[in-house]
Amino acid sequence: MSMLKVDLELVKKYNVPGPRYTSYPPATHFTNDISPDVFIEQIRANNQAEGDLSLYFHLPFCYSLCWFCGCTTVITADQKKSGEYLKYLEREMDLMKRLINPKRKVVQLHFGGGTPTFSLPDEIRRLGDLIHSRFTLAPEIEAGVEVDPRRLTRDHLVALREVGFNRGSMGVQDGDPVVQKAVHRIQPFEMTKQVVEWMREVGFHSVNIDLIYGLPHQTPKSFAATLEETLSLQPDRFAIFNYAHVPWMKPAQKILKVESLPSPEIKLELLKLTIERLTSEGYVYIGMDHFARAGDELAVAQHQKTLQRNFQGYSTRGGADIYAFGMSSISQADGFYWQNHKALPDYYAALDAGKLPLHRGYVMTREDIARRTTIMRLMCDLGLDYAAMSKLLGLDFKEHFARELGSLDDMQADGLLVKTPQGLIVTDLGRLLIRNIAMRFDAYADTRKENRFSRTI
Repeated sequence: MSMLKVDLELVKKYNVPGPRYTSYPPATHFTNDISPDVFIEQIRANNQAEGDLSLYFHLPFCYSLCWFCGCTTVITADQKKSGEYLKYLEREMDLMKRLINPKRKVVQLHFGGGTPTFSLPDEIRRLGDLIHSRFTLAPEIEAGVEVDPRRLTRDHLVALREVGFNRGSMGVQDGDPVVQKAVHRIQPFEMTKQVVEWMREVGFHSVNIDLIYGLPHQTPKSFAATLEETLSLQPDRFAIFNYAHVPWMKPAQKILKVESLPSPEIKLELLKLTIERLTSEGYVYIGMDHFARAGDELAVAQHQKTLQRNFQGYSTRGGADIYAFGMSSISQADGFYWQNHKALPDYYAALDAGKLPLHRGYVMTREDIARRTTIMRLMCDLGLDYAAMSKLLGLDFKEHFARELGSLDDMQADGLLVKTPQGLIVTDLGRLLIRNIAMRFDAYADTRKENRFSRTI
């Protein structure tokens, strides 16, 4: 990465609330005005074909709350909760299975949370059996799971391998004890190291580590130390997230004192430091917040322009429809999204009544689909090729998006992108502000309530 000169005025201009575009329109546009019957009809229609599936299971339980967390979780020390939840996942799968074309193959499987490893190893084996007996898993499946090193046994990892997981992802967030204490997540480096060693021993072929920049008390010096420590584990991928401070949505974040959070300028410095350090070690900077080794399929996909983005971040299996299970989980199929009930009692009540736990969703218009594809290609390819986009969307891209393309002149002047007659290219500086560039193609950006999103820097 070339030396970035980050101008303070620029930071002020672009540090505005905005979506991360894991979906378009963002989930804030989902509505519960649509009858569940509409979604069931859409699901039936989606299963006329035999396209690939990506399955996601939301396992919401955590023993304790990390105060920076933005996920939908249930905090409990009651181990019995995960066994009860499993019975409901089984019911949900049985109801959904009636609608799914049995010829469809599962090419991707993901357990997220919460903490999937809150479940006991035998519960993981049981959930694996439930999935294997109801779906056909492709031999070359990509199966990724998030683990929490703080309460993990080697048997958890053995169980995950037995049911087919081959990618492990773990949160480290920050290695500094002062930062760990401030965010209520104590995780000594030895613990993380042990789990990485176990993962490799039991046969996970990819290890991903998550870090977060923008947490209380972080400085370039302290974060550089976290990077060095984590690099010594040689993970296959890094996900380096921008801390999303949204205390009005996640009340625990109010505990984090605003004056202890790094300023937007420091946050950009932390990101720049990260990019320079990881790329110097041979990692490729993918899209917005991911890094992968040069031979990794994410890096290859970015190079070949086949990278995709979905609710799990960047993905190489973007052609698959996502069928998601568990409370609050979001599914995404051909032109529509649906989301399960966000609260555990509502999720359970729907299944007790023998109904799919559908809560809300969104059916996309043709214009939404064109914009979703544009935003995704922009965030994955870090540029837009007008001819390729015209072909992809079946319209004259430059004409259709003339207003949006015209609005980018200030971004070109600010050094975020370069416009050519054939397309636009995002610069190194523009990569750091890719959400801002994407917002220019978002038809709803001017009308939505800003307080629903974190700031882009």
